[in-house]
Amino acid sequence: MVYAEVLVALQPQDQPYEYRYRPLEEPDWTRLPGWRHVTKDEWESVQWQRAHCVKNIKQLREVMGDLLDDSFYADLERDQAERATMSMLVPPQMLNTMVPDRVPSTEAFYADPVRKYMLPVFSDRRTDWPSHPLATRDSLHEQEMWVAEGLTHRYPTKVLAELVPTCPQYCGHCTRMDLVGNSTPQVTKLRFGSKPQSRWDAMLDYLRSHPQVRDVVVSGGDVANVPWPRLEAFVRALLDIENIRDIRLASKALMGLPQHWLQDDVRAGMERLARIANERGVMIAIHTHVNTAQSVTPLVAKAAKAMLATGIRDVRNQGVLLRGVNDSAQQLLDLCFALLDGATITPYYFYMCDMIPFSEHWRVSLRQAQQLQHDILGYLPGFATPRIVCDVPYVGKRWVHQVAHYDTTLGISYWKKNYRTGIERPGDDALDRTYEYYDPIDTLPPEGQAWWREHASRNLEEAGRRQAAASRDASRRQLALDVR
Repeated sequence: MVYAEVLVALQPQDQPYEYRYRPLEEPDWTRLPGWRHVTKDEWESVQWQRAHCVKNIKQLREVMGDLLDDSFYADLERDQAERATMSMLVPPQMLNTMVPDRVPSTEAFYADPVRKYMLPVFSDRRTDWPSHPLATRDSLHEQEMWVAEGLTHRYPTKVLAELVPTCPQYCGHCTRMDLVGNSTPQVTKLRFGSKPQSRWDAMLDYLRSHPQVRDVVVSGGDVANVPWPRLEAFVRALLDIENIRDIRLASKALMGLPQHWLQDDVRAGMERLARIANERGVMIAIHTHVNTAQSVTPLVAKAAKAMLATGIRDVRNQGVLLRGVNDSAQQLLDLCFALLDGATITPYYFYMCDMIPFSEHWRVSLRQAQQLQHDILGYLPGFATPRIVCDVPYVGKRWVHQVAHYDTTLGISYWKKNYRTGIERPGDDALDRTYEYYDPIDTLPPEGQAWWREHASRNLEEAGRRQAAASRDASRRQLALDVR
């Protein structure tokens, strides 16, 4: 009797989050008027997918027919003209995961989380603070740390190799909006000056001459936009460098265009690379970028499992924490379990959205990120519990609970680091000073918002430095009080 009572007491229905295994489903693309007659063979063809990407409003209308009101298209057109930092490019696979369970209505399309970051509209953006006053095009200062064109050396043992400035899909919140994709009315994109092979050779030369580097993230853009023979040749060259022990291939297309990773030549090529890597004790992994559970479909799972079957080390997910998209524990846990249970993809990181222009409506405060990290602990296996991280300019990834000081009134957090980037030298104060990060202003209390309104339009940089110093002192005093 006592045992039965204990069992009743341990029932899961009173938990903040209730786990249920949910089989994956591929949304029915024929529910959309423009794809009513598309066959399964066409849908699973990467050539068909690439040829039918939605690149403009006219093409979106052709797919959606009369399901969406004209007001939505006007809203989208205004955003493209006045706010968008990324041009429109949405593969059918990804568009099909918007309102996946029914024929979309205008209201449902507006509310859809995938739509919110892949097809942002003007009314999504904030009108009071569309951009943070300290937002910058290259918010992580990656180009300042180029040691060869496109090769960022920010961490002591790791580099980022940007092979191409294009992707099969363009996310509205892209942190590399300064370089990646086509120019928009707001952003004239930078362009690589050298030819691809010359750039890649320079990257390899740098890695051969710097034995302290062991870890290369091969990215862009997206490696799915590199012709496979050329990508395989670059990775083969990395495998020939003795000091390289980790290679990570970055591709949102594993989710947005899984058909690419299911091609016979790609699978065979990955098997060749995995075999050589395993012989040499090098780990190859694929890192993808999934932000919502509804994006994880059977085709995504098939592609991830196909890659694991080649013998690579892992497939991991690096999502971005986005307000209105995945900013609740329920949404994050649903996503993590869909990745883990359905697709054998390891949840790895959730990055706070970076401080690029026109991103304030997506960003969350550090305080909320800390709360979300707390709320998702204990449900997932430890190895698959993602860390929520803040990518601090001139610092790098920091777990949200690693903050040194935090002024919640002004939304300024202060961070320290234990290594120098490629642009810092012994004798400077890089390891002693603190570095600032800023919450979205609309999330601050009234007095904090008032301070930013007063200083946002005049001498903000100098005022920010003065206020940062005063704020740092205030947070230290508060920390001392908390300790007591």
